[in-house]
Amino acid sequence: MTDRYDTSGLIEDQYEPGSDGTVLRNLLGVRSREEMEVHETAELWSTEHRLIFEIEHEHRFTAADLCNIHRTWLGGTYSWAGQYRSVNMSKDGFTFAMAHTVPTLMAAFETEQLSRYTPCVFELVEDVAHALAEVHVELMLIHPFREGNGRLGRLLATLMGLQAGLPLLDFTEVAAELREDYFGAVRAGMDRNYAPMEKIFRQVIERTLRSSGQDAASR
Repeated sequence: MTDRYDTSGLIEDQYEPGSDGTVLRNLLGVRSREEMEVHETAELWSTEHRLIFEIEHEHRFTAADLCNIHRTWLGGTYSWAGQYRSVNMSKDGFTFAMAHTVPTLMAAFETEQLSRYTPCVFELVEDVAHALAEVHVELMLIHPFREGNGRLGRLLATLMGLQAGLPLLDFTEVAAELREDYFGAVRAGMDRNYAPMEKIFRQVIERTLRSSGQDAASR
């Protein structure tokens, strides 16, 4: 999922000089999109590994937690890491929440989704899949940060899955054959229809359990 986002406002200050508008202005002076993707991925893996040992089973996530995770991941790369975006964003004709509404929406997200579905200690796979789906969809619709929202959302889902007793979630299919279904599922969330994303997360869970030699039906 490497498509770049369309933004409005302060565009001239957002990209690294010499990157042909493909790399956001960064603290490393990286101009190559490929190099930046490798760097961000390595930092994400490092952050995930760290959080696996730091996040407690009974932890209830907050909006502040997400800001801290984003800062931990990208703080050495972007000066604005961990801060809510100040630009409006759209992708493929779909407009995310207006920037000025993000703080209010994130406060509501904490109350309505994070406090209800974390810690994610549900026993039934169906309940876990719904919790992951609703949290993920609502976070994606808000799109609180300038970069990394999808990956942050998958990291949060992975941490929630660990709370539910699942192995590390395998999102390979989402990045490949389920890509269009995924974007459609996010859009469906505009009407609070989480069923399409719930179906995707059920597939992710089943694939994860198969890969680890477990059976979803046994949970």
